[in-house]
Amino acid sequence: MTTAINHTFSIAPMLDWTDRHCRYFHRLLSQRAVLYTEMVTTGAIIHGKGDYLAYNEEEHPLVLQLGGSDPADMAHCAKIAAERGYDEVNINVGCPSDRVQNGMFGACLMARPELVAACVAQMRQQADIPVTVKTRIGIDEQDSYEFLTTLIEQCAAAGCEHFIIHARKAWLKGLSPKENREIPPLDYPRVHQLKRDYPQLSFSLNGGLKTIEACQQQLNDLDGVMVGREVYTNPWLLSQVDEQLYGEAPFAKTPFEVVEQMIPYIERQMQQGARFWQIARHMLGLFQGVPGARQWRRTLSERGHLSESGPELLRAALAQVRR
Repeated sequence: MTTAINHTFSIAPMLDWTDRHCRYFHRLLSQRAVLYTEMVTTGAIIHGKGDYLAYNEEEHPLVLQLGGSDPADMAHCAKIAAERGYDEVNINVGCPSDRVQNGMFGACLMARPELVAACVAQMRQQADIPVTVKTRIGIDEQDSYEFLTTLIEQCAAAGCEHFIIHARKAWLKGLSPKENREIPPLDYPRVHQLKRDYPQLSFSLNGGLKTIEACQQQLNDLDGVMVGREVYTNPWLLSQVDEQLYGEAPFAKTPFEVVEQMIPYIERQMQQGARFWQIARHMLGLFQGVPGARQWRRTLSERGHLSESGPELLRAALAQVRR
């Protein structure tokens, strides 16, 4: 078994957002933050025509988030992930969308703890990398502490040692995925209770964290924190992670340097067929709160989609920001 990675701070897997261009950009801001792929389904990996597991070597430590519920398929994909060099594989037991429910994975799996545990067990047999679980605290009317601990205990018995808990329950009927991120109330004490009751296991908290200070507060009680949309809208937040949460020298010095570092990457990727906007869209929030940030966003948003756009547009946008 390979060594488990340090989960003190991680960036949440976000569909249509945390692609490999986004992850490369985030890695320039923090060397220590754990990066996750978007959720990839077993069907896409096994039957898809594209390469859904491609990544840049610079992205490590990197976790594949897997969507599925067939233990054999999950194990097969975990084995492929290990062979491709992923550091860890994570099972999605938290996504509440209809499409995910119809595919029998995501949050609806909370009601099938024995099935999730079977996935963990078979994945561990096939792959020599850690297998983790990301889940909610409950679904619909099934939101007792006992409901949650049944999942934790069965998965732990199958070999899962690290759990990421989105501290909200999910309503599988009646709320959209966006509403499920905002309407069910956060319940941090329930996650803290898990750590007290299962001190031998590792727990990260996800949901509602917007500042490094809030992360530090949670790390007093838990093993890790996971931040999603706040990192996406304000990526410079990541520049504080290495120093404030890991006690190391900050990696990124200024957002201007990060933009300069992205230019050769964009040039390489465009030579391989990527479009400028596929990469630049992840950088829109980099200068949040800096004079000229609005002009930076506007320049990229208005012209970034054009087929002729490239690194020179990034430089033009950068010229709008006050140093």
